[in-house]
Amino acid sequence: MSLSRKPSAEEQGSPPGAGGASSPAPGSRSSILGSFRRYLTIYAALWKNSIVREMGFKSNFLLWIVVEMLWFALQLSFMFVIYSHTDRIGTWSKWQVVMLLGASHFIQQIFTAIFLTNCTQLSELIRTGKLDFMLLLPVNTRFMISFRQVDLGGFVNAASGIAVMIYAGNQLRLSPAWAQVIGFVLLAAVSILVHYSLMFLLASVSFWTVRAQGIVWGYYNLFNIARLPDEAFHGLFKAVFTFALPMLLVANVPVKLLVHKLSSPLEMLLLFGMAIVCLVVSETIWRVSVRHYTSASS
Repeated sequence: MSLSRKPSAEEQGSPPGAGGASSPAPGSRSSILGSFRRYLTIYAALWKNSIVREMGFKSNFLLWIVVEMLWFALQLSFMFVIYSHTDRIGTWSKWQVVMLLGASHFIQQIFTAIFLTNCTQLSELIRTGKLDFMLLLPVNTRFMISFRQVDLGGFVNAASGIAVMIYAGNQLRLSPAWAQVIGFVLLAAVSILVHYSLMFLLASVSFWTVRAQGIVWGYYNLFNIARLPDEAFHGLFKAVFTFALPMLLVANVPVKLLVHKLSSPLEMLLLFGMAIVCLVVSETIWRVSVRHYTSASS
């Protein structure tokens, strides 16, 4: 017996929130503002639910914060051991790499807080049939899947990354201008978009394999590459992790802006370009996957 359902916005190719009686003309300013307020209200409700859920398991919440901070401290210790035997990795000094570690940790933890749990649960939604009911909701399905839960501990851990960056900046005697700080935040947001697009793309493999957690967590483990200076790599490895899986861009480029290592804006443009490509490919695969999806109860 199959579950009869209304085609979702992704299947119809319509914009998020499309449909409904007497709605404003698509593309009109009032329609866009109305959709934005609607989704902002939904996201606020999802945040509230996440806070209630986290506070229901306070010990688990605190434990994971401690575990993540210990892992971050281990990464820093490892880098200090390396620099006890050398002065530089390429042209990167010790405190520049420490700043890179802090920025990578910040980007990873913000991504973890907002997207990681949701991306890893897509295969479970498909396997259990819960995706069927999400497709019936009068909101964009990808939005609901991507923002359904928030890991509040990730924001706490991200603060430790910022603290390390500030300390490293003091050691380097950096006095970044506001334009550099704003540029860093913007580039960090673009880097998070790259991670989200690629992980959601890999999670979409679940439509064919049912379980894809191994692939998704495998990508998450590649985050460790982003903690290292790009000058440490050469040849095919560097090409793959710059143009196929842009791990060497997501943390290096934002930090280079702060430590004055960007010789030209080409690296920033490359990061923006890769973010757009990853998002478009991710959305294309998602739409194709949903169109070919059959109900779990079929």
